[in-house]
Amino acid sequence: MFDKEIVTRIIDQMGLGDFSQATIRDIQALSRQLEEKTGEPVIHLEMGVPGLQPSQIALKAEQEALANGCATIYPPNGGIPRIKEAAAKFVKAFIDIDVAPESCIPTTGSMQGTFAAFTAWHHAMPERDTVLLIQPGFPVQTTQCDVIGLKHIGLDIYNYRGPKLIDKLDALLSAGNICGIVYSNPNNPSWVCFNEQELEGIGRLASKHDIIVLEDLAYFAMDFRRDLSHPYEAPFQATVARYTDNYMLAVSGSKAFSYAGQRIGVMCISDRLYHRVYPNMQTKFGVGEFGNFFSNRLMYTFSSGTTHSVQHAMAALMEAAVEGRYNFLDDVKEYGRRAKFMKDVLLANGFYLVYDNDMGAPLADGFYFTVQYPGMNDLQLTRQLMFYGIAVYPLDTMGSEQQGVRICTSFFSRAQEPLFKQRIQQFHKDNGQ
Repeated sequence: MFDKEIVTRIIDQMGLGDFSQATIRDIQALSRQLEEKTGEPVIHLEMGVPGLQPSQIALKAEQEALANGCATIYPPNGGIPRIKEAAAKFVKAFIDIDVAPESCIPTTGSMQGTFAAFTAWHHAMPERDTVLLIQPGFPVQTTQCDVIGLKHIGLDIYNYRGPKLIDKLDALLSAGNICGIVYSNPNNPSWVCFNEQELEGIGRLASKHDIIVLEDLAYFAMDFRRDLSHPYEAPFQATVARYTDNYMLAVSGSKAFSYAGQRIGVMCISDRLYHRVYPNMQTKFGVGEFGNFFSNRLMYTFSSGTTHSVQHAMAALMEAAVEGRYNFLDDVKEYGRRAKFMKDVLLANGFYLVYDNDMGAPLADGFYFTVQYPGMNDLQLTRQLMFYGIAVYPLDTMGSEQQGVRICTSFFSRAQEPLFKQRIQQFHKDNGQ
């Protein structure tokens, strides 16, 4: 256990109080200070940052692109032909959805893609001023709505799965003020995965209420209960795109491809939505076509497109995956192994899973999971674990109505396993009822 006086003093100096206003970056900064003051390592489970090395395929492609002079040329707003064609083939190979290359637009990470999507919704449907976030979820998305001037509401899925989820969404959408729905699948942080029946229901409601669904595929195909790694072979990544034309798919290079630092994602818009003309955008900007507005108004004004060289890297990864030369899930299965180890240790020492099943089936072991300890709320647990050199993130900051913390596996190494087990056992010994 760390010196309680040192931990408390640093928490007070940083003004973190009961952690109710602490961001992930605050907790990370606190962890770093503790390491400096105590000389002991903190086990970092708070940050959702990939911890694996990227493929040489991406590095080689980007290096070659730079050597060939791409750094001297502005990229097209809607992306270079290579990545647009590669993305369309990738979506077909691993999701079994047909989308034209034109409708695949690279963005500076899925973060920019989501911000652009929300901005487009805001201008396409000004009479609908609210985004519905299926939660728990990525807290920055609510900040993005705030920056744009969009209202937002959340629905914690803890008590809403299957038909209950669809009925609740239908009731919320019936108010007529919602322009779109956003969710991640697998979910950050719970790692629950919507099944085809739920996605069919969401798609049906999107068409019924004429709203847009943004499916955040940050953890593409990382439901390790099924092998989704073989191109053009079932099973495929589950998606709402089978059930509505009102969809946008955010495919990220960060987690599944371990290329987070270069900030690359691709927004794949249904062909019908891409070409749909919204009168308000036409009147206000002279471009009413949704996809054209996304590329030539939003991507242009945000950043004049996405970094040229990294588009070649992402395209190369997608090309290799589609051609069967690169199994992009082989490396990231390590996250699942880490999750299983940590879950076993935590559950053996008094902790329990918060989001603990998928419609009665066990959750996959993956990038995240959620736990709680009896007798504490999530803020108390976050603070208390810090005394044992374990940094986590409370769920209430992620739109969850449940008590618990998020565990991220990305920075956890095999070398830390004995230390983690020792600290958790000591925590349970000191705090057990």
